[in-house]
Amino acid sequence: MNRYYPISLLSAALCAAFPLYAQDAAEDASDPSPTELATVRVVAEKSAPQAVQSSSFGAGDWKDTPASARVLDRELLDRRQVRTLSELARNDASMGDSYAPVGYYQNVAIRGFALDTGTGYRFNGLAIAGEQRLALENIQRVEILKGAAGLAAGVMAPGGIINYVGKRPAEVRTLTLGTDEEGSRYAAVDVGHWLTPRLGVRVNAAWDDSASYIEHADGRRNFYSLAADWLIGERSKLEVDANYQTSTQRSASGYQLLGGVALPGRVDRTHMLGYQAWQQPVGIDSTNITVQHTYDLSPEWQSRVAASHSRTVIDDSVAFAYGCYYAPQCADGSVPGNAFAPNGDYDIYDYRSPDDTRRNRELRAELRGRFATGAIGHELTVGVDAFDRTVDRHRNVNAYVGTGNIHDAQVPQFLPSELMPGPLVRRLDSRQTAAFALDRISFGDDWQWLAGGRYVRLDERSYSKRGAPERNDTLSRFLPQTALIWNATAHTSAYASYVAGLSLGGEAPFWTSNDGAFLPSVLSRQVEVGAKFAASDALSVGAALFRITRPFQYAMPDGSDAGFTFVEAGRQIHTGLELTADGQLSERLQVSASAAVLQARARDTGTAAYQGHQLINVPKTRASVHADYQLPFAPGLSVAGGWRYASANVATADGRTRAPAYSVVDAGLRFQHRMADRAVSWNLSVDNVFNRFYWRDTGSSSGDYYLFPGAPRQLRLSVTFAL
Repeated sequence: MNRYYPISLLSAALCAAFPLYAQDAAEDASDPSPTELATVRVVAEKSAPQAVQSSSFGAGDWKDTPASARVLDRELLDRRQVRTLSELARNDASMGDSYAPVGYYQNVAIRGFALDTGTGYRFNGLAIAGEQRLALENIQRVEILKGAAGLAAGVMAPGGIINYVGKRPAEVRTLTLGTDEEGSRYAAVDVGHWLTPRLGVRVNAAWDDSASYIEHADGRRNFYSLAADWLIGERSKLEVDANYQTSTQRSASGYQLLGGVALPGRVDRTHMLGYQAWQQPVGIDSTNITVQHTYDLSPEWQSRVAASHSRTVIDDSVAFAYGCYYAPQCADGSVPGNAFAPNGDYDIYDYRSPDDTRRNRELRAELRGRFATGAIGHELTVGVDAFDRTVDRHRNVNAYVGTGNIHDAQVPQFLPSELMPGPLVRRLDSRQTAAFALDRISFGDDWQWLAGGRYVRLDERSYSKRGAPERNDTLSRFLPQTALIWNATAHTSAYASYVAGLSLGGEAPFWTSNDGAFLPSVLSRQVEVGAKFAASDALSVGAALFRITRPFQYAMPDGSDAGFTFVEAGRQIHTGLELTADGQLSERLQVSASAAVLQARARDTGTAAYQGHQLINVPKTRASVHADYQLPFAPGLSVAGGWRYASANVATADGRTRAPAYSVVDAGLRFQHRMADRAVSWNLSVDNVFNRFYWRDTGSSSGDYYLFPGAPRQLRLSVTFAL
């Protein structure tokens, strides 16, 4: 993939656009009798925060949802030119990367807990396979529901869930072209139309030929989606969404600690560790389909039936940089083999796992209604849910081929392994069935009490690389939740809530004495109190104080031959404070800001060195601020500025090694005007203006920890034409 493009799509658009604009201006200038019209000023305000579709707390707007929920709307996504999950996480201080390589599917953490890729990501409220490069072209808004949400999702990680809400049919026709300083080429179309008064469609498509700042990591992506709304009758509505994406890009390996204790120094973040000429790009194909039917039984009662299918196929192929088992400095066993050598040596593995297939399917039926018992009002939601997830994989190739060093100007080249992947076998078959109920009880205008829960049954079977049965788990659990809301004024509310959640136990890493063993599922509990203030339809402010507890599972140092055993001991406690502000501070100033302070520690683990300090990859403090100001002297021109901060990030279980704190400044310009009576919007963004080096992620994968540097300064330019 060539990183140099003499003429980009955006350059062509500029050449075409400017003559048209100049022609319009010339025609206006030649008019001998101009007519001066009265000034007309149009001010658009952001709409009031909507109800979070994925919320566990039923109907109700943002102010009446007793949980910390954040909505990132389409305008923010376009203004920030967000394209990846890692870039999305920059916009909320409660989120952070959790093993998010360039060129691979990415994962994030909420409130210090990595999301479960099986149930943590949702499209229109239904679970999708998280092992995909989630596209955003067809997304109207992204909902971030923080904290345990057992009623909404059943078995899941306690940090929260991310729900992608698709665009609905509307009269819209736009073309977006984009590029960056590396020479990437990007094009996207958004076309919607009501074919009849009762049938509307919306089509989104994108073509991305990206030139990465990391050498040898250029990629391609094609995306297509269709949304349709059918108003079947006066009471009935059918909504269908389908999207397909295919992408190819070489995956960049993460760094590891030198000798297991020191951060790598003098790192070139444009360098691809372990690169081999025979290394193939990672291919990821994904399909997501959701269907929802709603029927108004009466003005007070509505039924909802929804179904989803999500499938992702990964052709995993990478020259993977990992450990130093074969490096001279690690040969005597004095240095842990699952880290880089003290001098920067690392092993290179030929890793291949073709047709790695993940599939999620879900069917949900709900009944929602309102009724009163005397002076007490009720908003009742009851339903049933069935969810299944399967994982099919070949027996992978993971063969050592040679050793490199992090400071190599050119990575030494080695021959690939002659081994071939084994047959495709079922590795996981997981099924959840559940029934849930929630009653929102209103006492007058000031008080609401929410009470409900979810009864879930989990049947899960896992198999070895050769397809032999390994584990068969069956469990049933009732997950309660309750909340109390006080509407102090028309604009202010306060709440207190309790939520229980259930997540699967972890798998022992290969370097522990019980390699491959699965620990029992764990029950998490969250207590949260918060306040919300909606100053107007254009500004919302929130604060939340929470505490999440669950059993702690970790690799305990011991006297076994491996030196570690994966066990459950003690508790993991996350206590934090979150602050958010979104909307218009003034007629011209718009802000999106959040801050979080989070203490994440383990207690009573039996390993003194692992207690009394922050857990790995959970900075104690994060902040994210982005402001957009419309210049009064230049109609249509806005300037933007942003600031991202994270405190020191723990990188070792004993807390002795930490990635330094960092601050990153972003900036941007946006210009909106009309050309040939069509709206045109230009968007220039510069991320990491001062080209600051920082470690953005110390997350884990399969029990091993990796370090990923943040991207250098990145300049992006896009233009959107209304057609």
